[in-house]
Amino acid sequence: MEQIIFDAHAHYNDDLYSEAERNEVIEYVFENGVKFILNAGTNIQTSKESIALAEKYKGIYAGVGFYPHDCINITDEKEALDTLDTLTKHPKVVSIAEIGLDYHYDDTPRDIQKKWFELQLDLAKQKDMPVCIHDREAHGDVVEILKRHKGVKGMLHSFSGSRETAEELLKLGFYISVSGVVTFKNAVKLVEVVETLPLDRMLIETDTPYLSPVPRRGQKNNSANLMYTAAKIAEIKNMSIEEICNITRQNACRLFGIEE
Repeated sequence: MEQIIFDAHAHYNDDLYSEAERNEVIEYVFENGVKFILNAGTNIQTSKESIALAEKYKGIYAGVGFYPHDCINITDEKEALDTLDTLTKHPKVVSIAEIGLDYHYDDTPRDIQKKWFELQLDLAKQKDMPVCIHDREAHGDVVEILKRHKGVKGMLHSFSGSRETAEELLKLGFYISVSGVVTFKNAVKLVEVVETLPLDRMLIETDTPYLSPVPRRGQKNNSANLMYTAAKIAEIKNMSIEEICNITRQNACRLFGIEE
């Protein structure tokens, strides 16, 4: 059985890539088992860049949204929401992404992060679009806010919470996305989450160009490296790599409404 990969979260428009390198890497991954990539935006500019990549490559789809620490730069709330609304109408935009809360850094006051998280959840519900959630050291607040926005669907990108937090999110209907972090030696908590994670609610991602899995740590990540992540999950689940790749691809296509 051949494995066909869906990278559920990447940033190929990141400044770490030159344009020539970006094009070369994207061509490479599509020649090495990858069929679909969800490229997430973090503000209006990067959301437009994600759309441009999706227009250029058949297998790339775009997410548009404001990352927690980009919210502080918003000066006109109505204009920002109206622009985001307009971007969601593009045929290859399939997610409000990347939104959420990040308490690791104090770059943006938490009240501003929460406000924009909820505004974007409201937009997602209005548009009936899935969200991609960034949750760093904010698990309690993320779950509490999502409970107030029942009916919104989506994924937790590069999940870093506990098994208990994962169970709360699963009850709310969310998917859990596993990144290359699962291959790290200190990823004990994430391995515990994967052990009990239902197969029909699991996604895999790179967060390219970040979070490269073992044995590629220290290098720029790319979607072909999902084979290492899938191999670790397959080991944990006592399954084949092909099964993990194909199940997670089917899950992502279902969540994002993409025809295989």
